[in-house]
Order: sequence, then C-alpha cells, then structure tokens
Amino acid sequence: MSDNAKNLSEAAAEASGMPVLTQELEGADQPATAAEMEATKDELILRSASYAAVKAGSTVPLLEVVDLEVAFQSSTGMVPAVRKANFCVYPGQTIAIVGESGSGKSTAASAIIGLLPGTGKVVGGKILFQGHDITSLGRRQYVELRGSHIGMVPQDPMSNLNPVWKIGFQVREALRANGKAKGHENDRVAELLEEAGLPDAKRRAKQFPHEFSGGMRQRALIAIGLAADPRLLIADEPTSALDVTVQRRILDHLQNQTHERGTSVLFITHDLGLAAERASHLVVMHRGRVVESGPALDILKQPQHPYTKRLVSAAPSLASHRIQAAKQRGEVSDELLTFGASREEYKDEIIRVENLTKIFDVRGAKGAAKKLKAVDDVSFGLRKGTTLALVGESGSGKSTVANIILNLLDPTSGKVYYEGTDLSTLNKRELFDMRAKLQVVFQNPYGSLNPMFSVYRCIEEPLLVHRKGDRKAREERVAQLLDAVALPRSAMRRYPGELSGGQRQRVAIARALALHPEIIVLDEAVSALDVLVQEQILQLLAEIQHREHISYLFITHDLAVVRQMADDVVVMQEGRVMETGLTDEIFDHPAQAYTRDLIDAIPGAKIPLFTGE
Repeated sequence: MSDNAKNLSEAAAEASGMPVLTQELEGADQPATAAEMEATKDELILRSASYAAVKAGSTVPLLEVVDLEVAFQSSTGMVPAVRKANFCVYPGQTIAIVGESGSGKSTAASAIIGLLPGTGKVVGGKILFQGHDITSLGRRQYVELRGSHIGMVPQDPMSNLNPVWKIGFQVREALRANGKAKGHENDRVAELLEEAGLPDAKRRAKQFPHEFSGGMRQRALIAIGLAADPRLLIADEPTSALDVTVQRRILDHLQNQTHERGTSVLFITHDLGLAAERASHLVVMHRGRVVESGPALDILKQPQHPYTKRLVSAAPSLASHRIQAAKQRGEVSDELLTFGASREEYKDEIIRVENLTKIFDVRGAKGAAKKLKAVDDVSFGLRKGTTLALVGESGSGKSTVANIILNLLDPTSGKVYYEGTDLSTLNKRELFDMRAKLQVVFQNPYGSLNPMFSVYRCIEEPLLVHRKGDRKAREERVAQLLDAVALPRSAMRRYPGELSGGQRQRVAIARALALHPEIIVLDEAVSALDVLVQEQILQLLAEIQHREHISYLFITHDLAVVRQMADDVVVMQEGRVMETGLTDEIFDHPAQAYTRDLIDAIPGAKIPLFTGE
C-alpha cells in the first residue's frame, strides 16, 4: 500500500472508528488506484458526518451481506449452511433474522464476526462492514474488530461464561480488552450490570456464574456485549432464557442504544412477534436461504412465502394476540388448546398446596441476609384433568414450589396433599409408589436424556425402575408411547444425539407417560424449542390431556403460551402468590399491577394485526 493510500485509509478509519484493515492477504501490497483513493475520500466524508445526518436518511449500509455462502467440511465433503444470503443493516437500524433451528441465521451471524465453529468457513460472497470486505481478515484484525466495533450476545450463557471467574471480572475484561473506562472500571461494571437488568449489581459482580440463575447469566452476557459500545451488536436469541418483563427491559435498553447512540442491532430470534415489535425490517431464513425480506409489519400482515406463513401462524405471541382479538369480537379461537374448564365443571382437586414456605441458607451472607425466603405462604389447587400455569419472573419461586410438590425438596412449613393425602406422612415405599403418579418434563431436551441410552432405553427406564411388565410387555409399551408422541417406531434404536431438539422433547414426554401418571409437571417444557416445534409439542400435550385426562402443572415465564394452554393461572412474585383465577379472568381483568405488567410485556401484543387497525 502506498503512503498516501495508507494515510488516507488511517484517516478514514479514525473518523469512522474502524480499525485499520491492512489485509494481510493476497493483494494487500498493491498500491491503491486514483479511483480507489477518491472512493475512500468520499467514504471518509460520509462516515465523519454527524449521526443526526445519518439518521436523517443515509443510504450507505453499516453492514452489507452480499451473496454470502458458508459451508462446513464433513467426511463426505462440504455441506452448505448458508446459501446466497443477502441483507443490509443501516446505521441506527435494528433488523431481525428469523427462522427455525437449522435455518442458518446463527451461522450467518457467526460469519460476520469471524467466529464460525469447527470446520465452517465462508466459501463465497462478501461481508462489507463500513465499506470494508471483512471476509478475508486475519486473526489479529478480527480481534481488533470485535468488541468496540462488532459486539455479540450469544445464546447459551453456560457455554460463554467462564465458571471459575467472577461475573464482574469477566465484564471488566471486556472493558480492558477494548480500552474502555480506564481508572473507573468497577463503577462501569456496576452500571453495565444494572442496565442489563441485574439488581444489586455491586454485590452480583462478586459472584460466580453458578450462583446466577439462567436468566441472570444471560443478562451478564448482555452487559459484556455492550461493554465497549459497539457500532453493531449481534444479538443471537439474547432473551430466550429471560422472563417477559426482564426481556422487555433488556430490549428497551437495546432500543435506546439504537436511537441515542446510533448502535445498529442484528437481532436473531425464532419469535416473529418479538422480531416485529423490535425490528423495522425482517429477514426470513429457511434451509440456509433468505426466502423473504422486507418491512416487519408488511411481512406479518401479508407473508408471501409458505414458510413465512407457517412462522406467523406458529408464533405464540401472535397467537395470543389473535386469541384475545377473537374474544373481543365474541368468537372462540381455534388456537385455544384447552377446553376452558370452568370451576363448576371441574371442581375436584388432585393436588392441594397449603401455606407452603421454603427458606434457604445463603452461603457467605450474615444477619438477616443469611435467610432467603424463596416460597412464602403459597396456597393453590390443581384441578383434575386441567392445566394450571404457574407464572412469574425468574426467582419468583415457581420451580421451588414444583420441586416440593415432586418431593425433591422438603418444605420449611406447609403441606402438599394428593387427593386429600398429606404427602409428608408417606413412608419411603409409599412415596416411591407415589412418584409413578407424578412425572416431570424438564426444560432442556438436550440435558434431560442420558446420551448413552438408546431412545428405547430412555423410555423403558421408569418401567424397569418400577418393575412394570416383562420384556415383551415393555417393548410393546415403548412402541405405543412412540406412537402417542408421533415418533416412528424405528426411532427406538437411535440415540438422543441423533435427534433434533423437538424429537428429544417428544421422547421426554413419552418417558413421562410410561407409568400412566395422573399429573405431569412441565417445567419450561417448550421454552428451549423454536416456534414451529413448540407449536407441535403444545398440540401434542393438549391431545394427550384430552385423551388421557392428565393434569398439568405448567411452569413458564411465557404468558403467550399460557394464553393457549392453561385453564387456571397462579401468578407469583418474590415467593408469594399475587393472584389466582381462570385464564380468561386473569387476562381480561388482572387485579394486580404486577400481573398487568406481565401481560403487557407479551411481545407483539401491541402490533396492529388481526384487529382491523
């Protein structure tokens, strides 16, 4: 590169905040032509313009993806993951890439920031960031680019936080790596954690990741992603582990950055309602291709591609909105998965919780802070053959109550009754027999099945433990259960690692059904699934309930799903029951401000769709 060209490049980089990309690859030493220098000069003028001017209508994208192709090396050759993808992100703009798992959206995002996993590599097309093609950058240049120019909030907090480092140290490292807040790092760490929705940030900064809930870990990752004030933030399912109110708070923060600082956001999600509420432009991906792209409201109102139509139909946030709109018109929506059981029709309770309290000792704390009251005088009843939703923010005590009902935790005080029988009075043998009637489906389909067991062995296990039937009878029962969850019988010889997330959750449901239970606890059973699979699982659960008359205790932070699934709702906050009632009553006339906030936080609820607006 000539001195003049180099100086010009450095000047442009300084004005734009972009690191000098000298291209340590082929052609890097070639002198710039007069035309190239003139183009760079124009680029410098454009980038040094005030953000107000950019906001007023810049036509120059911050990020431009042109015919991007990404493939992974396998034993049989290169396997394409992204095919001829095209989209742009402009300064201050938020766009959303939507699609189910395996559609290529996260792979495209990883290619942009140079973090493709394993054998993945860009095999075609260009990625232009501030006019520079970054597809052929060297490792050092990508390091310079990440953080202060392109930030990222990954999806899985457990895989992206170091378990042996305190949370504050990890946020501080992000600041130091990008030369931010020198001399004031501790104050800035606390500010970032507070902005990400973590209360008592200074104390939380001194804790380790294992001391955080899943939602709190995700908030810490968001703080790290925003630490260096990047020009472009790639948010890959940033709120998938968060309850709706915290989700709203986090996304409001990201939105404020977009408007106030000019930070662009590339938002990756499978929830079309959430995408349309937060992004001006949608990019729909399916099997590695962009099948539809355009203004968010236009796509939701008039989807053109069959795949987009399926996504719009399956999104729980949009379904909740359609159910409510139909109710206001005096119609019964066919998207309601429950039969709306009234208290008069189904008044017999199978589970009764009375005055339940659970206090935990807090390690390292002193005085009054040493005791944490996770559950505080909780009472409710689960009616036979119905679905009761236990909802609330992370830390409200939902899962603790469920664990006490399942006899996995002992209460500090209070009672749990099964058809009038106090479970605390049962001996070991009676409790063992009771467990056959109380089964559970966990949140994570990837962690709830033993990877060393075949599908047959996973489903057969409860039959073996409880000594039900001989080998032939167990084989027949497993085959029946696979039929019940719409999996082919040939799947019984496969292993969990060979199945998709939705297929694994179907296996988990089959296992829960093996002993003919009367109650199934669904602990965030669909929150880890994309919307199309989620819709299938919810339909399956509804069909099983109608056929087997099973009672569900449905634990979730997603009130959109509650609107579809639940007959009764119990709203919890900080260990206490704030409100109980039929689902329609709770949604139509919430008595508590907290409940109204939860309902208002459902993504997509205020999008003018399906109501004639």
